[in-house]
Amino acid sequence: MKARVLSSLGRYLIPTGYRCQASVRPSVRLSVRLPSPSLTLFSLRTFTTTSQSLNWLAPKRGHTAKNRKGRCRVPTGGSTRGTTVVWGDYGLRMRDHDRRISSSQLATGAEAIKKRLRGERYRLYTRVAANIGVYTSGNEVRMGKGKGSFDYWAARVAVSQIVFEIKGELHEQVVRDAMRLAGNKLPGSYEFVKKGDPPVMGLTKVETGVTLDDMKRPRVKLPADVEAGRIPSTTPGELPAAIPTAAATP
Repeated sequence: MKARVLSSLGRYLIPTGYRCQASVRPSVRLSVRLPSPSLTLFSLRTFTTTSQSLNWLAPKRGHTAKNRKGRCRVPTGGSTRGTTVVWGDYGLRMRDHDRRISSSQLATGAEAIKKRLRGERYRLYTRVAANIGVYTSGNEVRMGKGKGSFDYWAARVAVSQIVFEIKGELHEQVVRDAMRLAGNKLPGSYEFVKKGDPPVMGLTKVETGVTLDDMKRPRVKLPADVEAGRIPSTTPGELPAAIPTAAATP
């Protein structure tokens, strides 16, 4: 780097009043004298290593491969992930069944919350991301002509999943009204939840007296379980006097 190029860049990188000396040799040496320890060396930040916040209404890389229609996540194994409030104090949870919600509908719901809470001190958290591309074909297009062109971004929202969360110094009735307005803008039915509410597995709330083991058991008792319940209890090493059979039981 030449000395004249370095001198032209010095006024952008080093504040006025600092000394910058450069030699004409290939290896450039800078000698900077700071007036006080509290001042920093560079007043203009030309780059940053902090990753930019991702947009929840569109993926970062865009659509490269066409996404399939797919299905929403169904917690068949007894999972309660995403059904409780994590970061905020209040939340909006879907209650009827899974749906595919477009990014424009999600943005409309978030805008309804922001308009209702205008002037308040709060923070809005989004628990879903519109990262699924939806492709459509034109009208009167015959079958077998391809998947179609990109139309919009959408999110697959599972049943009993939290969509929005709010944290701040707000009255509960105000937040309820904001969540009600957002639920009216979104497709489906929603409910208002608070931090500390029990999780939901499917459509059943895991409250006091209800455990995950009870939910995973079959609702209807099997014939073997019914017969085992009729056998009298015995001590270890002894056999019951009479074991009922299927033919002998009434």
